[in-house]
Amino acid sequence: MYDGACPLCRREIAVYRDLQALQPVAWRDVSAPQSVLPGGGNRADYLARFHVQLGDGRVLSGATAFIALWSVLPGWRWLGRFGRLPGMTPVLETMYRLFLRLRPRLQRIARWLESRQASGK
Repeated sequence: MYDGACPLCRREIAVYRDLQALQPVAWRDVSAPQSVLPGGGNRADYLARFHVQLGDGRVLSGATAFIALWSVLPGWRWLGRFGRLPGMTPVLETMYRLFLRLRPRLQRIARWLESRQASGK
């Protein structure tokens, strides 16, 4: 589950979508009002962080969600294995939280770049 209104998120998911996953991956844009959220969750919570819903219904968030996704994507499985090493998930979660603090600024820059590209400048 990703924020399709976020230019950074859209680009990252586009990279993942181009890969043939080992297991089926259903991409869900939680910014879309019609998107059904697991367990009747709060849309703001799903927009604030990256989430993965596993086949058994469990929902993972943040670094653990990325590790689960990377583990099924060719070319990214090494990063999934790396994230599962002892002590690495908390390190990746800390890095993800730091990114989330920068995300609004990075989104503004990405939107500005997109608008310049769309206008041909």
